[in-house]
Amino acid sequence: MPKELQPVTDAIGSFFSSPIVQIGFRAIAIYIVIVWLAAAYWAFRDLQSRTDNPIAPYLGAAFVIVFTPFLFPFAVLVYRLIRPQERIGETYERTLAEEALLNEVEAVAHCPTCARRVEGEWIICPTCRTRLHRVCPNCSRLVGLDWSLCAWCGREFERRDVVAAASSGMIEPLPDGAAERDRASVRARRIARGPSTIASAVATEPLAEG
Repeated sequence: MPKELQPVTDAIGSFFSSPIVQIGFRAIAIYIVIVWLAAAYWAFRDLQSRTDNPIAPYLGAAFVIVFTPFLFPFAVLVYRLIRPQERIGETYERTLAEEALLNEVEAVAHCPTCARRVEGEWIICPTCRTRLHRVCPNCSRLVGLDWSLCAWCGREFERRDVVAAASSGMIEPLPDGAAERDRASVRARRIARGPSTIASAVATEPLAEG
């Protein structure tokens, strides 16, 4: 080694051999090891919140540890790319929201023929003239076409009427005066419920021609 560089090398050697510098290097090494182990623990806890697999969290932590304290940042980066995007709680909330939306859509009444939205108290679909309900002749309440008896008063219907209503989605045009009798029965039922339904009954009643 040239004599000109000897003082420089001696200065560098004395600097690194200094007790303060040695303590600093050891502190940095301990810090890196702590961060390395903390990253492995973070991967373990993060996978616990993202999967139900009991082995996956241990594999994630081992994946970070295998990269050693010097390369573990690359392991953390790779882990963030391949981990599940949603947490278990987020997936559960999304599933509940989808089920609630589906139940809400299914709860809306639709015409079985034209799939148009209909009201729960409509007797006939105004779009395709499909019979949606009928009126119980005993209590004047709306009943399903396939009901064998009235759920409100218990009156049994004739079997031929039930079979005909259940087997045919599109009902023939009502006989003269039948629709008026059904509407009158529904209107009387609404009035019997109380004054609050009179306004709605009048508002939904179609104007008579002429």
